[in-house]
Amino acid sequence: MAGKIFRIALIGLTFVLSFSAEGATDYPWAYCCGSARPYPVPAHTASYPDSLTPVMINHVGRHGARFPASPKQCNILLSALKSAQAQKTLTPAGSRLLKLTQKVIGRVNGRWGALDSLGMAEQRGIASRMMAAYPELFRESTVNAISSYAPRCIMSMDEFTHQLARMDNKVELNMASGRRFSPLVRFFDSSPLYLEFRKDQSLKSMLDDFIARTCPYSQLPRVLGEEFDYASAKADRRDVALAEYAVLSGLSAMSMKAEITDFLTPREQNALWSISNMRHYLEHSASVLNDIPAKIAAPLLQDLIATTDGFIAGDKAVAKVMLRFGHAETLMPLLALMRLPGCFYLTNYPETVADHWKDFDIVPMAANLQMILFRAPSGAYYLRIDLNEVPVTLIDGSSTLYLPWTRAREYLRECLL
Repeated sequence: MAGKIFRIALIGLTFVLSFSAEGATDYPWAYCCGSARPYPVPAHTASYPDSLTPVMINHVGRHGARFPASPKQCNILLSALKSAQAQKTLTPAGSRLLKLTQKVIGRVNGRWGALDSLGMAEQRGIASRMMAAYPELFRESTVNAISSYAPRCIMSMDEFTHQLARMDNKVELNMASGRRFSPLVRFFDSSPLYLEFRKDQSLKSMLDDFIARTCPYSQLPRVLGEEFDYASAKADRRDVALAEYAVLSGLSAMSMKAEITDFLTPREQNALWSISNMRHYLEHSASVLNDIPAKIAAPLLQDLIATTDGFIAGDKAVAKVMLRFGHAETLMPLLALMRLPGCFYLTNYPETVADHWKDFDIVPMAANLQMILFRAPSGAYYLRIDLNEVPVTLIDGSSTLYLPWTRAREYLRECLL
């Protein structure tokens, strides 16, 4: 993959210059919340052929719905709204947005980044469906679980495993968290290669150019007023626009509601989401800019392969159910490295990214990858991949959901090259 990407990297330097459409997509607001979208519970549990017996699950999950990660965006928006109030330009819609922003800050009340009750329920739901679908993997068995050191990930692990114990108190639970697991679930802030990539000027230039060509500002006068003086308020128009989107898009993840069309039209919603989506795409997935954001997930993919091999070989240290809890930034690189449908997309035309790589489908809150291993009567092993509890094909161009482990392993190892 690296060779392919870098062969077209020079073309990628003109990546942004081809962009002309603004807000070209027409997704509903629930999707435009992007990676802050609450978990989309599947309509039904996937079935499997009677000839196959589930024997192991390797699970990688994102933490559940949470409060805003930091007060930064709330403070930017609050400052602008209070300045408009002081300048006497604040509109009725602006007054409503000011109250809403203050309500958000009050609701968080020092719990920035913490798991919300909705996020706890999301994890319990995934655990319940997993145990109901594969009860034989839990019956008088052991579950091994690890987590990032982030409290919201630890709490997600706790809620998930607590639900398993409630459903069957004979399950043995081995749980651990801490920085020693960063190479597996927090490589995005521990990989020197990736940290160097994040400093690359070409990344900043591409994002800045995309924002310049995409960011709408028509919504700002509707709240700040036509006569609002940005200079005297020491406010940056772009920062305020992006902060308004960040605050509004995070409401549903903390179980708050608002009439979004009071503040953003559907066109503005889609344009602002596309900026957030593009940032995730360039920073955490393979692109024509660089494949480093995907390659840093190699240790995690190696671990998934090794534990599956170990289970088949009879390694007692490998449990029938292996759980890992991390972040959106854990899953986006991994799914791109595996080139799962909708998670890996190379293009020189940024206006097409929002149609083919969508963070609200890839990493909603509590997003998860499940590698489910089955055994046939012959003794052969087969693998099925579920993304957010929906089976997906592993190999591009193939419609087969159940791959012989030998073929799946060969493919996954090729992804590491």
